[in-house]
Amino acid sequence: MLKGVIFDMDGVLIDSHPVHRQAWRRFLATLGRDIHDDQLDFILEGRRREEILRYFLGNLPAETVKEYGQQKDEFFQENFKDVQLIPGIQPFLETLEAAGMQASIATSASSSRTWGTLQRLKLDNKFVTMVTGDDVTAGKPDPAVYRLAAQRMNLSPDELLVLEDAPCGVQGAKSAGMRCFGVTSNGRMEALRRAGADHIISNFLDLSIEKLLQLWIAIPGNNDSPSRSPG
Repeated sequence: MLKGVIFDMDGVLIDSHPVHRQAWRRFLATLGRDIHDDQLDFILEGRRREEILRYFLGNLPAETVKEYGQQKDEFFQENFKDVQLIPGIQPFLETLEAAGMQASIATSASSSRTWGTLQRLKLDNKFVTMVTGDDVTAGKPDPAVYRLAAQRMNLSPDELLVLEDAPCGVQGAKSAGMRCFGVTSNGRMEALRRAGADHIISNFLDLSIEKLLQLWIAIPGNNDSPSRSPG
């Protein structure tokens, strides 16, 4: 029985990947690193900031990771005006709330960036809980971030649907025992399918609660009816 939805943030709630790519490129350039576009694809994988820094720069002390992460975030904030909501996400969140379903966030982003983003885009009151990369020791595809979200929501994995735009996020959600829809905001449909996404959506413009529930019921193994508040 579907009782809640867990959202990734970047690429699912917000269209932020172009701004992230630019911020990482500018930050790495300050260290003399000229990074090609295909190398920057790694940041689309839902990795924690620490993992991205070590991917490009090798093993770093914890204090350096923190310092570099703050510098990168400064570049991101300079162009925050270019971050947009994924089309249809705000009315979709309101639809979930009206249907009596819980919504939460499970993201690899830092707590400070997540809260700041939600507040600036007026989404901070839409979620019952928020799990960030600061709350877990292992990033996606490790399932820890999803399991912690489920625990805080007081729901079991088979009562939850995860919405993800990164293959490693899909893998993590499936490892947590949850159903997962891939969101193709970054155009990676086939990669999401290969990762195990149960269904693919492009955005939230045409996703009514009725359609969501139909897609949920159609997933093999889901023979129950979704949970909705009487209305």
